Amino acid sequence: MSRYDVVVIGSGPGGEGAAMAAAKAGMTVAIIDRYAEVGGGCVHWGTIPSKVLRHAVMEYVEFRRNPMFQPAMEHLHVNFPMMLSAAGRVIEQQAAMRRKFYDRNDVRFVDGHARFIDPHTVEVTNDDGAIETLQGEKFIIAVGSSPYQPKDIDFTHPRILDADTVLELDTTPHNLTIYGAGVIGCEYASIFRNLDVKLNLVNTRDKLMSFLDDEIIDALSYHLRDQGTIIRHNEEYAKVTTFHDHVELHLKSGKILKSEYLLWAAGRTGNTAGLGLDVIELPANSRSQIDVNENYQTAIPHIYAVGDVVGFPGLASASYDQGRFACIHAVTGECNRRLVDNMPSGIWTSPEISSIGPTERELTEKQIPYEVGHAQFRSLARAQIDRCTVGMLKILFHRETLEILAIHCFGNNAAEIVHIGQAVMAQTGGNNSVLYFADTTFNYPTMAEAYRVAALNGLNRL
Repeated sequence: MSRYDVVVIGSGPGGEGAAMAAAKAGMTVAIIDRYAEVGGGCVHWGTIPSKVLRHAVMEYVEFRRNPMFQPAMEHLHVNFPMMLSAAGRVIEQQAAMRRKFYDRNDVRFVDGHARFIDPHTVEVTNDDGAIETLQGEKFIIAVGSSPYQPKDIDFTHPRILDADTVLELDTTPHNLTIYGAGVIGCEYASIFRNLDVKLNLVNTRDKLMSFLDDEIIDALSYHLRDQGTIIRHNEEYAKVTTFHDHVELHLKSGKILKSEYLLWAAGRTGNTAGLGLDVIELPANSRSQIDVNENYQTAIPHIYAVGDVVGFPGLASASYDQGRFACIHAVTGECNRRLVDNMPSGIWTSPEISSIGPTERELTEKQIPYEVGHAQFRSLARAQIDRCTVGMLKILFHRETLEILAIHCFGNNAAEIVHIGQAVMAQTGGNNSVLYFADTTFNYPTMAEAYRVAALNGLNRL
């Protein structure tokens, strides 16, 4: 039996963050993963593959838009499997790099399925049936999540896909129905529509991703429709009928959507099955997730949980830092949760979206007096040069103190642009001010110049 100060279950972003923090603190660490390659769902099925795929699609779109390359378009044939091959190369590089992290920091990687047999002991069974027992003073559960699969739908049928199996698709569909218009659904809607796939996007709510700023929600809806996506709001499925060459989605409203494939993108569930939580009397909730306190401790104080298995926000960046802070709390008793609470979101639709801080709706509900500064990308020289004029940057700031309250960005490279605002928002001692952007000289022409434009636009409203 091997004994460790910290045992981490799952090698995705949350597990990696925890393992690295524990190793840097001088702890003995083992990390367990049911797959032989490190990286978890983020590297192999989620964040990395979908973002590489999206990047490849956008390069294709840019090529089509560029007048210089128009004569070559009739000879260019690009399909979905070709773009998936690009993702495979990046996945290999990411997995190899992460394996080196563990080797350099003396973190032992254990391949196999972990199951608690008591609160301080797990049994790990590998694919060959060999069993090893590991004991830990502290445990970090970072097993991630999987696409939710309703029991009345046959996900073994080749015409029914989810966010994992879509990456095994060996053809470019002529038409596709996506059920679920959250982050994953909207990202794949952008990918497939830019490959000229006829698309139904079925939303169970009255608007797309209601946690976003209303102006961005409206813009995303407009551009998805402008690209040719049919969005159907306030719909729920009644049943799914499969055939050898197509699938039919029956909605409770009476509509029947017929398409070559159905991509199910409605919800995710925690990967807690088989983890032995019942043995240690640590129940998962109705979504198979684990409830934690503000320090990421479960009901058993020496067992922590981080990442997708605890639910919101379900971002790779958030999961990594949750792992770090949970492990720091396990070692020192302190947890700098402030850094986790003020974290940007990135949504790789077309165009992409990124935000940090509350929306206008939330500030209004809290009766916080704020003003808005806009910069439309179409007015920026760099956006004109790049032929990426769709989008805008919005700064929300306090009318009296001029403190920056939020940054909302929609358009090309939004997930990069937002970090400039994030850096200023993190300043203390009165240095978080919209005046910083108004009084700072930016390189010209750049997208960063949008901050100065937006700041002056907002200050002119006072």
